[in-house]
Amino acid sequence: MNPYVLLAGAILAELLGTTALKLSDGFSELVPSLGVVLGYGLAFYLVSLTVEELPIGVVYGTWAALGIVGVAAIGVVVFDEPIDLAGVLGIFLIISGVYCITVVSQTSAH
Repeated sequence: MNPYVLLAGAILAELLGTTALKLSDGFSELVPSLGVVLGYGLAFYLVSLTVEELPIGVVYGTWAALGIVGVAAIGVVVFDEPIDLAGVLGIFLIISGVYCITVVSQTSAH
């Protein structure tokens, strides 16, 4: 399977796990708590498959960065958390960094 598809799945699983973490209310709610364990478990499994095909720096950097961007977006949209201009600029820089390491840099397997 395409490693970038696996990486996208890992990112989505992490976003689901992190959203469930917020909803778990300190692991006092059963269903969201199970979502945390399943989401993170699936995310780590898919990352483990991805690092077999791509450099670990590219995989982890992309996974972490897009996880940050995704969680920030979920926070704003779903949980009505505020974001200011500095936050938006930071997200833009994170996305730019992912673009550089995955598209521009020669470290990534194209």
